[in-house]
Amino acid sequence: MTMKEKRKWISPGMLVVLFFLNSCSGPLDWPESPLYNFDEGEANADYPADLESARQAIVGHYAHYDVVAYEDTTTRTTMRTLIISYGFTDFYLEDGRLMQADRFVRAEQKLSKKNAQSVFSDEAVQAIKPRVQEVELSFKDGLWHIYRPATPSLLGISGDPSKPLSTDPNDPNLTDPDQDGHPGVTVQLSVGNFFKGEIYLTRREIFTNYVRLNYNGTISGYVIDESEQFVVGASKKILNQPSNSIQYPDKGLSPLLLVPVDPEIDTLEELMQIRDEIFPPEPEFY
Repeated sequence: MTMKEKRKWISPGMLVVLFFLNSCSGPLDWPESPLYNFDEGEANADYPADLESARQAIVGHYAHYDVVAYEDTTTRTTMRTLIISYGFTDFYLEDGRLMQADRFVRAEQKLSKKNAQSVFSDEAVQAIKPRVQEVELSFKDGLWHIYRPATPSLLGISGDPSKPLSTDPNDPNLTDPDQDGHPGVTVQLSVGNFFKGEIYLTRREIFTNYVRLNYNGTISGYVIDESEQFVVGASKKILNQPSNSIQYPDKGLSPLLLVPVDPEIDTLEELMQIRDEIFPPEPEFY
């Protein structure tokens, strides 16, 4: 990779850092970790006692909520980001194997700089297509644990997801999944009322889930993100700045919660209607 190419790599956290955000003021503090202490419920006789009954108990349609925390220390002042994702997760049996299918419908981005905003459209979020994956079950400390290994998938570019993400801004395999006329998917950036811009990026999504089946039927744990991301264009040159965000190592800041819901609830609008009933409040920087 050339030095020019290296300067264009950005974080796995869906954004680049604006020049205007690199002021002498420091970032807001992380919220207290862990963000949540999810209710496991009380041990009960209905909790599955063997592997087959555990598979059967997990099968179902779930509302999906996760937070992933990122930190970038390559800029003049540290930038911290919280990405909050909403969607649906389905578990089903296929030839005796427990399979997991994920679908995302919305993502909120919160920055550790006051008055700064980053927006990833619902169309771009819904263009993310994680591969269906068999999950592994194990029994520890009285609970069934579910491990979903990483299944790389591409966003904004076609090709082989098992290979590193292309760093060619003119790659002929670029696509426009959010259909806004720009290559890749678009992130809208703003600072107060005096700066607005866009970046166009591609991603190789690489997520791993470590969760457990709780006694009350919910599933909770944490997310590990090793995704790759590359800027293929921007509305302003100043947005092509170097950045090297990585997931913050505190697992308590990257939780995942799955809540069983009626299979008829499967749209963004329906999920947002019950959001406050089933999910905790979104975290905020201090």
